[in-house]
Amino acid sequence: MLAAALWVAGLLAYQVPGPGWIKGVALLAWGGFALATAVAVGRARVGRWPGPVFVAVLVLCGVWWLLLSPRQDRVWADDVAQRLKVVEFDGTHVVLDNVRNFSWRSEDDHDVRWERRSYDLDQLQSADLVLSYWMGPLIAHTLVSFGFADGRQLVFSLEIRKERGESFSALGGFFRKFEMTLVAAEETDIVRVRSNVRGEDVYLYRLKGMTRDQLKGLFVSYLGEARRLDAAPAFYNTLTSNCTTIVYELAKQIAPGLPLDYRLLVSGYFAEYARDLGVLTPGVDFATLKARGRITDRARAAGDDPRFSALIRQGVPGIDAEPQQ
Repeated sequence: MLAAALWVAGLLAYQVPGPGWIKGVALLAWGGFALATAVAVGRARVGRWPGPVFVAVLVLCGVWWLLLSPRQDRVWADDVAQRLKVVEFDGTHVVLDNVRNFSWRSEDDHDVRWERRSYDLDQLQSADLVLSYWMGPLIAHTLVSFGFADGRQLVFSLEIRKERGESFSALGGFFRKFEMTLVAAEETDIVRVRSNVRGEDVYLYRLKGMTRDQLKGLFVSYLGEARRLDAAPAFYNTLTSNCTTIVYELAKQIAPGLPLDYRLLVSGYFAEYARDLGVLTPGVDFATLKARGRITDRARAAGDDPRFSALIRQGVPGIDAEPQQ
């Protein structure tokens, strides 16, 4: 009963429209009613009015939650204003619209650039796991950066699609508060903004053990996700549809049988999960992988240097190895 009462309270807090005082009144009314119901149940008067009404309210709130629909037409924040579009893809060559290439001076001061880019997937050479810690050691934002023979990097990141003036809430992600979007961006944008502007602590690990076909397959899986979200909006879910679970789900398409693990939810430990799967640089203990994979200081020192991607990788284990075959 307590869990049900808290769930309804969360739904009211994140979905009741209007100013904050209206939400406050709704929460106060619900809290009083839930308390009255608990007292009635405690006195073994379940059959009296609070019990059935409580169940009815719970059912109605469940129906309300199910009827909430994601949208594409809100007033979005600048960094998620455009949807990634797969313009052309013939199995090898891909053309993407709305690749993000912002220049960030602060969270609120940035140059907006959405660009069209072409990539030859036969020139794919590497994939790197990037973890950006923004809320202590338990939680990290997960990104995957693909490297090409010409030195270019393209980063994919599943993110909440914030409305203008809105901020992320992990609790809100349980109550269909946010749509989600797949961002493809330059490292000088999406990595640099986290390390240099938002003050997050960023780590980079070279992914190993994939054939070239598997590497290409992972990239193509991201294209499929981009097409899906471009065709129909979807809600972000803190547990089931987030920046880490998407990496797991897409990886399963090329390597079925990947085990479920608590570190898919406690994303700060996702690199250890990858290590246990054998997809990080072999022959190097994890403490060394993590210490040398911490790119925060190198990113801040690099600033807006055009060699940003190369500079942040200096000393990362496995980077100088031969390209995958």
